[in-house]
Amino acid sequence: MENTLENNTAPENNLQTDIKNEVPSSYDTQGGSDQPSQEAELARLKDELAEMKDKYLRLYSDFENFRRRTLRERQELLLAAGENTLKQMLPVMDDFERAEKSFQNSNPKDLEGLQLISNKFRKILEQNGVKPMELGKGSDFNPEYHEAISQVPAPSDDLKGKVVEVVEKGYLLYDKIIRHAKVVIGN
Repeated sequence: MENTLENNTAPENNLQTDIKNEVPSSYDTQGGSDQPSQEAELARLKDELAEMKDKYLRLYSDFENFRRRTLRERQELLLAAGENTLKQMLPVMDDFERAEKSFQNSNPKDLEGLQLISNKFRKILEQNGVKPMELGKGSDFNPEYHEAISQVPAPSDDLKGKVVEVVEKGYLLYDKIIRHAKVVIGN
């Protein structure tokens, strides 16, 4: 029996010796001869990881910038398309204001009906971001907001260089001028 036990253990010992001989010396950690090459490999992998992270962050930033830019361009396009339509409605608003002035001395029921329609139209414009410029007699003339259609002698010294009369209202669309106010200034 002893003979068979020795025969059984002998092949295992031979197998372990064969495995030890087949293992490359670069995996031998006890000798320490491979320590510098492992450190170099680790440093290379760390550099590669840092480079990949940098590429990822740049790509992510580029995508976010692209997304924001296309969203802004889409909003500007919609605003520009709506701006043209709203500009075409401004003369209708002017006609409503003229009609209200002419109906002042007529039947109150007619004036009331016209004011209802005018107010509804005005609210629709306001909901779409259109608002009239606040301007009155005696306001300072500002060429960025006003268009001087004529100059008249100022009725008083305090109206020189100022608005004497507003001929046509100016309008803003979200603080952007869509129509300059047409005014008469005193000189």
